[in-house]
Amino acid sequence: MLTFGPVLDDRSCCTILCIGAHCDDIEIGCGASLLRFIAEQSATGNSVACHWVVATSNPLREAECRASAEHFLAGAEEKSVTIWSFRDGYLPYVGGEVKDAFERLKCEVHPNIVFTHYRHDLHQDHRLINQLTWNTFRNHFILEYEILKYDGDIGCPNFYISVHEGQVNRKVEFLLRHYPSQHSHSWFTPEALTAITRLRGVEANSSTGYAEGFYARKVCW
Repeated sequence: MLTFGPVLDDRSCCTILCIGAHCDDIEIGCGASLLRFIAEQSATGNSVACHWVVATSNPLREAECRASAEHFLAGAEEKSVTIWSFRDGYLPYVGGEVKDAFERLKCEVHPNIVFTHYRHDLHQDHRLINQLTWNTFRNHFILEYEILKYDGDIGCPNFYISVHEGQVNRKVEFLLRHYPSQHSHSWFTPEALTAITRLRGVEANSSTGYAEGFYARKVCW
């Protein structure tokens, strides 16, 4: 059973910052964990503020992302969705502009928990987002999520969040419903999206059989 107590500092409201390079990254990487955490905090009378930030987009993908985020964040008392318009695949080549956007974000959001990309992810956009997350939110509790893809860069997580099968099913349902532009990809299937949570569930010895895996590079108690 995971407890987020150490990062809440006895406050009744937890602020979560989710950062993704692309419009479906957050949902794929930590969608079921968000569904679980928001539901559990609400059930115990604690409020959740969730800020959802995506770096690259175009009009079609932005519309998909906003519709998806609305479902994933439905239980949060406070929520915001920020979608920048940087070009997919080119983030390292406009790194100064992305850095400026992160500096503005630092002034606007003060999170207890930050979800971001895995530092050894082989996608160049993902790596830059990770680097700027750590550069910008260096004194925060950061969990790095993983994205299943062709490159074969899945590693060995050291932090797991157990999730229920229903939460996994909702995550997959929302992804498939709201991202029709991604249906042609071989990894964007119910089987693939569910398989990684089942694998991490085995590794975590989860009582539910399912989990999402993360990388906690530095945790200060």
